[in-house]
Amino acid sequence: MSIIIGFPRIGENRELKKALESFWAGKLTQEELEAVAKELRAKHWAYQKNLAYVSVNDFSLYDNVLDLTYALGAIPERFKQASGLELYFGMARGLENSVACEMTKWFNTNYHYVVPELSQNCDYTINPSKIVSEYAEAKSLGYRPKINLIGLFTFMGLGKITQDSSFENVFEKVKNAYFRLLDSLKALDSDLVIQFDEPIFSKGKDERFYGKIQAVYDEIVAKKLGKIIVTTYFEHSNEATEILCKSRIDGIGLDFLYGEKNLSSLKAIAKSGKTLYAGIIDGRNIWVADLAQKLDFLEKIAQEIPKENIVLSTSCSLLHVPFSKDSEVKMDKEILSWLSFAKEKIQELELLETAFKGSLNASEKQKWQENITINANRKVSTKINDKSVQERAKAPIKTQREPAFKDRIKLQHQNLKYPILPTTTIGSFPQTPELRALRLRFKKGEIKEEAYHQGIQEYIKDCVAFQEEIGLDVLVHGEPERNDMVEYFGEQLQGFVFSQNGWVQSYGSRCVKPPIIFGDVSRPKPMTLQWITYAQSLTAKPLKGMLTGPVTILNWSFVRDDIDRSAVCKQIALGIADEINDLQNAGIAIIQVDEAAFKEGYPLRKENIPVYEKWALECFKASTSLALPATQIHTHMCYSEFNDIIKTIEALDADVISIETARSGNELLKVFAAVGYANEVGPGVYDIHSPRIPSKEEIKQQIKLLLEVLPKEQLWINPDCGLKTRKWEEVKPSLKNLVVAVKEIREEALGR
Repeated sequence: MSIIIGFPRIGENRELKKALESFWAGKLTQEELEAVAKELRAKHWAYQKNLAYVSVNDFSLYDNVLDLTYALGAIPERFKQASGLELYFGMARGLENSVACEMTKWFNTNYHYVVPELSQNCDYTINPSKIVSEYAEAKSLGYRPKINLIGLFTFMGLGKITQDSSFENVFEKVKNAYFRLLDSLKALDSDLVIQFDEPIFSKGKDERFYGKIQAVYDEIVAKKLGKIIVTTYFEHSNEATEILCKSRIDGIGLDFLYGEKNLSSLKAIAKSGKTLYAGIIDGRNIWVADLAQKLDFLEKIAQEIPKENIVLSTSCSLLHVPFSKDSEVKMDKEILSWLSFAKEKIQELELLETAFKGSLNASEKQKWQENITINANRKVSTKINDKSVQERAKAPIKTQREPAFKDRIKLQHQNLKYPILPTTTIGSFPQTPELRALRLRFKKGEIKEEAYHQGIQEYIKDCVAFQEEIGLDVLVHGEPERNDMVEYFGEQLQGFVFSQNGWVQSYGSRCVKPPIIFGDVSRPKPMTLQWITYAQSLTAKPLKGMLTGPVTILNWSFVRDDIDRSAVCKQIALGIADEINDLQNAGIAIIQVDEAAFKEGYPLRKENIPVYEKWALECFKASTSLALPATQIHTHMCYSEFNDIIKTIEALDADVISIETARSGNELLKVFAAVGYANEVGPGVYDIHSPRIPSKEEIKQQIKLLLEVLPKEQLWINPDCGLKTRKWEEVKPSLKNLVVAVKEIREEALGR
């Protein structure tokens, strides 16, 4: 029988999101929240009933890494006054006087995890209650559970070691706590099945711990917990697989979709006699599987490993795809037939398993033939190819702005006349319930276009007035017309299609509905011109045009898999270039091209990075190269460690880059100084992912830290990211404090 690595937890209709936000708003009790969670787990296990096991502990109220941090008692000192869910959510969202832990991307996906802060001085008091209770739930419903647990090495590799600690000392303390946690699970069952997720192994050798892998897993096996499976995904993990084959574990899970080189490990696995958990159904993209092709691939694997030692699985957790196609009634039926979400992927897995190890009955043969027909039709569909787009993409494309930055910035300062430490925001303002209702009513045809436009204009007018009132230097229009920074553009580009309910968790209660790129991409008409020029007409201050960059649109979409991703990105870049040209010709002097997801597209293996960097960089520069010297190009990046990509950031040649730094002081900024970065930088001075309202003094202290690293002439002052997820009662005082803090810094430190 087959398995899945994990299942989405947000709910088919985002039930968990709604419950969490009601709980945080004080409208739902803890008992009611936990009841919603319990009901969702039962529903999700029901879809897994025909698999070898149901996955337990893949469900989370916020994040699985945070769950393990909490279970291991790795609690930073500033949170120890809290307990229970206040403590748990406090680490993710912050408490009144305690800044939240950092968040960053889960490998090269759009999911964010809460970064553990690991100290050798922590007492690591374990709390296994979540795992214990969920295991008992699954057993009570008659299921055979598989405990999903983030592996020790992945947890350590993703954690942040405090400055007063060494990796070795922290590793020993965390390992001991991890082992105590495992010991506490023994009483759950006489024969547990535990899946240890170690995607960190797919990044290649980490000299800090590679020498410890076999000893740690042999010690885990010696605890006689039951069946021990170690899974890796997102790339090949041949170095670690070689070590794991020498260990005493029972099985090894490998991703054969995004890690084709895992094939070279088959002989070692066969020799070891271990079970191979073959990741064969795509857990990261939404295209229907070509089951005949996958069956051929499995038969090749079976030439090395006996079929009885092969268990079929998803390539990774299904967390990264939507729940089900069941509610998709508006999408073009042909395109919908090409798609497969989490529920459908389990069905594909079951059908493939039967074909591989048994014989198909009449009903299954019909489904198999339907799959063959769908894949054949997709390849020849006229909806995919646009010859004019293909021809334009083949032509030479300008990718270099002229003149050089040092000459452009002088002209921009003369024209824009912004002060030292200019203040701005990243782009979006709160998406209120009234605003969402307005867009929904217009989408449903309940109100006419004139009424919709009037509502959007009123919001923009209020946004601009508020920004002028508090004294921001560079304004934005607030993005009231946009449901999502990628979805909004995808809706106006050819080659995109959208689901009604294809939500995917980004972090906590935050969900996104990724666009689906099914064919060649083009921009039929301007996408932002109407609203940006209207907003600029309301103020004499410079107002930023807000665009999402081609690499981010690509990385935050489900991308067609029949041509190379770089070719798709180039098509998007040409559309963004046309939009920039329209905006600057309409008098918009500052244009921000957000590349929030530039870093998350990076391959995990160092040897693959240069190829990605080359085409991603070329696509960004192709989108901005039409900008005139006087047009100031901004970009924004978030949740990135910049040390390893700083040279690429320089090569982007954006006039101003804003980055998220509020949760890390000035540490992330230091790399910009170290390499002599010359362009202007807007480090975030307060965390927008927390409902906390930063005080004026807190922001002043943050600015002073920034001034220790970069000169005042190079710095912009802004929040960490867009403000769409925050409430006005949080945004208004926060931005007022920001502006006052900057004015006082100018007076106190700069004499202005």
